[in-house]
Amino acid sequence: MSLIWYAVYLATFVASLYALVEAVRTPAAAFEVMDKQTKKLWLILTGAATALSGLAVFSGRGVLVIACLVVTLIYLLDVRPAVKGVGRNNGPYGP
Repeated sequence: MSLIWYAVYLATFVASLYALVEAVRTPAAAFEVMDKQTKKLWLILTGAATALSGLAVFSGRGVLVIACLVVTLIYLLDVRPAVKGVGRNNGPYGP
């Protein structure tokens, strides 16, 4: 396995782990309010992406890493910005 592919696998794993943590932290109602599927679906998708990309990092076989990267980028660039502020107080004195 070349060093470049290992870097891609590792970057995908770190990004998908971050996406999974953000999906866990986001309230379920925020997904429905912003019409971005359900929290359960995003937990399954980002969890699978994290598991498969982690497997690629530790085994060197990245068959589905590109699909994991696509799922992760969709969550981080489209879903997360939409649901980020829904249902949270933004400051010490309220929204």
